[in-house]
Amino acid sequence: MSEFIFNEQHRSIIHKLELNIELHIIEKAINEQKFDSLSNDSLVGLLKIANALYRSGTPIIKDTQYDLLLKDFSIKQPEHPYLNSVEPEILAESKTVALPQKMLSTDKAYSFEEIKKWIDRLLKAAKEVQIDPDEVMIRVTPKLDGYAAFDDGETLYTRGDGVRGQDITRAITRGLRVANDGKRGLGAGEIVISKNYFDEKLTHLFENSRNIQAGIIAEKKVDENIQQAINEGACLFYPFRLLENRTEHYSKILSDFESIVDEIWNSVDFDIDGIILEVTNEAIKDHMGATRKFHRWQIAFKVNNDGVEVEVLDVIPQTSRTGRVTPVAKLVPTKLSGATISRVTVHHYNMVKTSGIGPGAVIQLVRSGLVIPKIEKVIKKVEPKLAELCPSCESRLLWESDNLICPNKTDCPAQTENTLIHFFKTLGNNDGFGPKVIERLASFGKKHIHEIYAIEAHHFSTFKFGDKTSKNLFDQLRVSREVEIEDWRFLSAFGVSRLGAGNCDKLLQHHSLTELFDLSAEVIVKIDGFAEVSAEAIVEGLKKVREEFFKVYELGFNLSVTPKQSGLKSVDSPLAGKLVVFTGSMTQGSRGDMEKHAKALGAKVAKSVTGKTTYLVTGEKVGEIKINAAKDKGVSVLSEQEYLDLLANV
Repeated sequence: MSEFIFNEQHRSIIHKLELNIELHIIEKAINEQKFDSLSNDSLVGLLKIANALYRSGTPIIKDTQYDLLLKDFSIKQPEHPYLNSVEPEILAESKTVALPQKMLSTDKAYSFEEIKKWIDRLLKAAKEVQIDPDEVMIRVTPKLDGYAAFDDGETLYTRGDGVRGQDITRAITRGLRVANDGKRGLGAGEIVISKNYFDEKLTHLFENSRNIQAGIIAEKKVDENIQQAINEGACLFYPFRLLENRTEHYSKILSDFESIVDEIWNSVDFDIDGIILEVTNEAIKDHMGATRKFHRWQIAFKVNNDGVEVEVLDVIPQTSRTGRVTPVAKLVPTKLSGATISRVTVHHYNMVKTSGIGPGAVIQLVRSGLVIPKIEKVIKKVEPKLAELCPSCESRLLWESDNLICPNKTDCPAQTENTLIHFFKTLGNNDGFGPKVIERLASFGKKHIHEIYAIEAHHFSTFKFGDKTSKNLFDQLRVSREVEIEDWRFLSAFGVSRLGAGNCDKLLQHHSLTELFDLSAEVIVKIDGFAEVSAEAIVEGLKKVREEFFKVYELGFNLSVTPKQSGLKSVDSPLAGKLVVFTGSMTQGSRGDMEKHAKALGAKVAKSVTGKTTYLVTGEKVGEIKINAAKDKGVSVLSEQEYLDLLANV
């Protein structure tokens, strides 16, 4: 690697920072990768220089390394003024003007553990303002890696230092559009360029997209290639309000973190360097507030893109509850992002086959800040190692699309045991039947759900449970039948492919629980949200679980029935197709009852307000901040009585 030396472009940008520091000290630290010896002033100087050069499109250290240095410095010098300031956008000699609204940076996390701690702080804040944890919702959006800006409808500003920025309305004059055909004046956002456009037309002209982002807002004449990109709509101002997003209950974020990250990560055609998580509850936001630099109710989950090449020792098959056999690559233990990695899941056996993954193969592994490492690419291919027999029951495996499948649905221990675990976990109304209890019962031949419910209290002791545990387990089974649960949850617990909770709810809005087993794929496809492939998979899956389902159903569970989309015809209902959010304490019934009734009238019900919300229905004890925030998004705010009057006028 050649020695790093600041060039003239670097020095021109650094000159604007007015730093009293010798640059050879910074150069030496970068070349030797030794930063511990730097004085506080030198380290702050390095951080300021790295930030300025990164934002100008000429980075000198990795983004992840900058964040690590910043984090270490914050531990050593938590009160240092630099830590209480927003990293500024560096631009040419333009006058600064006050921003219409303060623009803060976003606190960062590089691990799932840090995200869990942040959510713990949210829950603590919710408790302090007497908000039920069931109301704690989190909005997840991509963290665009662009040029931060603010649009008040008349002027487009750079973020600057978060308080004062620069007027770059000239970019709008040049033809810069708002993403998604949005209107002006939507506040904070990022100036970005399409990744596909950059890769196809500009990658040979510019080192990276940041060079273009800076060029879009340049004071002088714009490069003709950048102007063409603006004209063709590849360069955009993307307001945060319009970003692709997913709003979930905090428990969903914790349980499905990786899949949510993957979904959001691939939701836009722009460079991103993480995802943003923020609580939606206004009262929690107000209570948590902000430091001088960050909002405490918001955090960025960033990735560490460092990769490592590692040798595969073996490929081991594992059978899931659906019968799909997943290949797991056993690796030479390797250090990556602070963790020793010795195993990694391969997507499916067709990838093993086509990519040549077997003992002796060399793969590039990335951890991307997530809990589970992933294969980025195969460096050295070998003869693939394919499984022939199910590792659980030794049945001969069959190919089904990209996957190897164990066809032994009834007697394969892995499938039966995992099916039982999934049932009790999804049901969620008993505490006793976790994986260890299920594993023991399965080892004694209990393979089906109905067989477990048939166990008498005194029989549990024959499975080597103590007297007290035996009684508790029996009581838990009784409770799980008596406590009311939703019929869609009950159906989802059987683990039918393509029948997660959402799809179960959709189906049961049109057909009763027992009717579903006689539906054809053609009938299911007519319901909004179901494609032909999904419908066929659902019909096939219901056929496989039919016998077991009815044996369990006839045990007499206390099921609440999903309201049908009947009664008022959709053309007559003022709620048909509308997105409704209920908040506050209601007087005409529980909020849950009102949500069910709204669904029966054709409404879609959400837990938090977005720009797509039609009505926010407010009960008692709803703050003005939440109401005003909804109005700002163009949402119609109705009191409980106004909502009831709306329905009464039909």
